[in-house]
Amino acid sequence: MKALSCLLAGLVVWGIPGPGEVVEADGSAARTPGMLEAFGPDGTSAGPCPLKHTDVQAEISGLTARVTVTQVFHNALDTRIEAVYTFPLSERAAVDDMTMTVGDRVIRGQIKPREQARQIYEAARQAGRVAGLLDQERPNIFTQSIANIEPGERVEIQIRYVETLPWREGVCSFSFPMVVGPRYIPGTYSRGRSGTGFAADTDRVPDAGRVTPPVTPEGTRAGHDLSLAVRVNAGRPIGAIASRQHRVNIEYLDAERTGAAVTLKDLATIPNKDFVLEITTADDTITDALVTHTDERGQFFTLILQPPQRVDPEWVMPREVIFVIDRSGSMRGFPIDTAKEVMRRCIRNLNPADTFNLMTFAGGVGFCFDEPVASTRAHREQALAYLQTLQGGGGTEMMKAINACLARQKDPERVRIVCFMTDGFVGNDMAIIEAVERNAGVARVFAFGIGTSVNRFLLEGMARAGRGDVEFVLGPEQCEASAERFYERINRPVLTDIEIDWGDLMVEETFPRRIPDLFDAGPVVVKGRYASPGAGTITLRGERGDGPFERAIEVVFPETRPADESVATLWARAKVEELMNGDLAAVQGGMPDPAVREQIVGLGMNYRLLTQFTSFVAVEELTITRGGELRTITVPVEMPEGVSYEGVFGEQRARGVRRGSIARVTRRVTAAAPPPAAKMPAGYDGGGVHSAEVDRAAAPLDRKGGRPRSVEAIERDRTLSPEDRRALLLVAKLDASLRMAGGQVEVAVFVKELSAKTIERLEAAGLTVLARTTTINLVIGVIDAARLEELALLDEVRRVEPPKYDRR
Repeated sequence: MKALSCLLAGLVVWGIPGPGEVVEADGSAARTPGMLEAFGPDGTSAGPCPLKHTDVQAEISGLTARVTVTQVFHNALDTRIEAVYTFPLSERAAVDDMTMTVGDRVIRGQIKPREQARQIYEAARQAGRVAGLLDQERPNIFTQSIANIEPGERVEIQIRYVETLPWREGVCSFSFPMVVGPRYIPGTYSRGRSGTGFAADTDRVPDAGRVTPPVTPEGTRAGHDLSLAVRVNAGRPIGAIASRQHRVNIEYLDAERTGAAVTLKDLATIPNKDFVLEITTADDTITDALVTHTDERGQFFTLILQPPQRVDPEWVMPREVIFVIDRSGSMRGFPIDTAKEVMRRCIRNLNPADTFNLMTFAGGVGFCFDEPVASTRAHREQALAYLQTLQGGGGTEMMKAINACLARQKDPERVRIVCFMTDGFVGNDMAIIEAVERNAGVARVFAFGIGTSVNRFLLEGMARAGRGDVEFVLGPEQCEASAERFYERINRPVLTDIEIDWGDLMVEETFPRRIPDLFDAGPVVVKGRYASPGAGTITLRGERGDGPFERAIEVVFPETRPADESVATLWARAKVEELMNGDLAAVQGGMPDPAVREQIVGLGMNYRLLTQFTSFVAVEELTITRGGELRTITVPVEMPEGVSYEGVFGEQRARGVRRGSIARVTRRVTAAAPPPAAKMPAGYDGGGVHSAEVDRAAAPLDRKGGRPRSVEAIERDRTLSPEDRRALLLVAKLDASLRMAGGQVEVAVFVKELSAKTIERLEAAGLTVLARTTTINLVIGVIDAARLEELALLDEVRRVEPPKYDRR
């Protein structure tokens, strides 16, 4: 099906979100408050947007979280729809499963190279099948597409992922992002749009349309909500549990308080800010731990090493501190006010021996001083006065700020500390991380994420690339503690220049290859493989304030341990991250190194892992829909709490958002309808019996006369010439109606054995596989009619005929 027009539809929300139903003066029921509706070009309602609800279930065991996300889509329209929803997950998520439920049927998604998954999805969409496609746009941004949801039907998508949680200073943190904030897109606009987002693609962000979901009009709701439950198994007594942005119920599951169940007090929460849960154990320490897993793919481990104690350095080297504050439009209001308060506290904490400067960026960059100045009272007061004048507005040209603040410093006797304060709402985040790594040199880059739904992938990536650390400031109440932690980190890092000596142990492919410095008392976490089992001593080395640090740890790698498959998944995710980090700028530009891409695709396929270059696709096998109009509806997202519409879109465009021009409905109309049900020859009963006309045509080729023999009988007959055998096999295997078809045809292929090798052979013959079932060894797909004979003549094929299902 071809999209002949892309129509911006008005979106109206009736009233402010609230319970109950509005009753009109005449007593009739009106629309529920808060429900977002799409209006077509003729002004008539297209109905509510299709995402109804998201449910999140998380199981935390130690430092590992297994998360299940269920998205419920419902079609309230009178025509088939395709729903497209862009949503966030944790930047550390290793997504390893996706299932689609249609009615009472559960279809498990297949992992495929991204282009192939898209082809399967498009073929299924055009054929009228219900299909689901899950793509990763960034490590923390994903797109879910659902095709051919019938009127009144409900489709559920379940996504599962595993992640390693951060632990620092006795606190384990679990965060679940709920909304993709509006990204600023730099660069020159191209003519195309790769997705359904509000931004057009550019030369610097070629996939801008895929990372900028439409935003609900100001003062309205998207209609969908979210429920969340977390089950904690700490393995030891829990000291405290705190939710930073949501009200929660906490129930301890045992007398020792080693387990707890946490649920949202508001069971249907508006998804407009991150859920952040902090768990503290009673003794607030962490011990060494080794978790292993073995299977046919190899032997894997996750090693957790406790950090040393923080010590006071004997002498603090003088520093050059550059504070960089984002004053772009998305920071207007609450975010920039919070950033300014954090910066005030940081400036007041400067050491007398330090030098410093303030830098700002939006569309360009600005400085408080021409060059870094001494930390005198007069300079600090001048900086505070400059800070007071800053307001949010304009674009987010962060790359200019990166180049300016990481330029070569004039005083080599000082340690340069660069501190960014931003929400990170940019589309070229990969290129920015790469630029930090390329230009940081000896400087250390720290990041403060300011806001309720910041771009954690960018901020954590900048800190990693700049050998610094990251802090998330969710609200003004955290300003003082955040500023204190920043100075504690740069004054007294726990351990730097970390290395692990593996001794005689047969360890390979450990990640991260460069272990980041510890600025808080957090563990060293390494994921790797071991070539053979054995016991040995490893040595953790590094530098701390009182000099070199060294600690020996005894470890045992077992021969077999199929205990936790997530260990292998997390290792594969760590390797993908390492490969991506070495090629981020090229990936951002849409031209990754082919060798890097091939390695990532291989990891995705072998470990059933969603990546930038592999996707999950699910196709309903037994039901197909025909006829009618297919509309594509892009599910709008909430504006993150505290973010200004005028700041993001500008005052004029923000008025358009209030009218609903950003949230859109795209109408797809049929340019070339799928082929109707094929007319079967007389005498056809689906069992391979042909009409008398077909039989007579084949009779001269059949030396035994009568009806065509079975495929097995023809294959065993050594008296046949190659030409006769080919002709008889085509008559026996290939339905006559298909042989008369032209263009792309949909086929049901019965095979002798349904195996991976069989599928590979079918695809090599030109078949795009849409569905398969081992119950009757059946494969359904689409193929060019010109290649039907090639397909039928495969040894693996018993019969090729039109699919038989209800063609509505």
